[in-house]
Amino acid sequence: MNDSRPPTIDPVAARRWLQGPHTIDGRLASAWLHEEVARRMEERLGWIVRQPRSWLHWEPVRGGLSVHEALVRRYPGVPVALHAAVPEEADVAWRLARGPWWRRRKAWLQPSSSSAAPVDLLWANMSLHQAADPLALMRAWHEALAVDGLLMFSCFGPDTLRELRTLYAALGWPPPAHEYTDMHDWGDMLVASGFAEPVMDMERVELTFDSPERLLRELRELGRNLHPARFPGLRGKDWRKRLLTELGRLADPAQEGRLKLTFEIIYGHALRPERRLSVTPEMRLSVDELRTQLQRHRD
Repeated sequence: MNDSRPPTIDPVAARRWLQGPHTIDGRLASAWLHEEVARRMEERLGWIVRQPRSWLHWEPVRGGLSVHEALVRRYPGVPVALHAAVPEEADVAWRLARGPWWRRRKAWLQPSSSSAAPVDLLWANMSLHQAADPLALMRAWHEALAVDGLLMFSCFGPDTLRELRTLYAALGWPPPAHEYTDMHDWGDMLVASGFAEPVMDMERVELTFDSPERLLRELRELGRNLHPARFPGLRGKDWRKRLLTELGRLADPAQEGRLKLTFEIIYGHALRPERRLSVTPEMRLSVDELRTQLQRHRD
């Protein structure tokens, strides 16, 4: 993989989307589907025997606020760190993480620097597919984890919105969304980023909607079309009227005529392994790296 950037994602559009607060009906909130995926991913933690001594919630507003309490219940008394790029979202997540004043929990905001304390578990729900440089994001996750720390993440897969893509193609319109990466490619990228033992799987979720307006609202809550070849500029009322009409083609007789969209959900987890030193005629190690290696040999 020569280029870390997905071939159909506009980095400027992706950065603009990630830098603005995620609001629904005028308030900071998480998309319903993201909350549902987070709930399903939290159930998968039952497979993990090792308990973390600390964990990091990556972009909790966008990934799903409701699951935070479930994770706190799963790991009672375990300190939690938060990473949120948007200040408004960081404030909301901070209040949630600390809890009410009469039962304050151990929590801290995780700075975007190598000086942050490493954690044993990094939880990143529904972030990866919107990153213009996913390898850089994976490297940031790798840096935030302690040795033997666990990454848990989810994202959209390539079958997402297949009905809408087919409809747009039939109408000769540009794609309605950027292309999503296959789970096997994500696994390769995890290894390239320094992770070990990646485990990937997927499921398809079908959502139905009672009207085109409700369908469009759901899509706006989930993100934006980041495809470089998307429609340029704004379109008028006549185009929107036609769009609503054309969306009627998504009606599924098996669902009593409700409009259907498919979403492919990819789940993955991987470990940050101990760094293996490659022996060369000349090697350079920092004092901290040398101290760490010596301590491990004593143990």
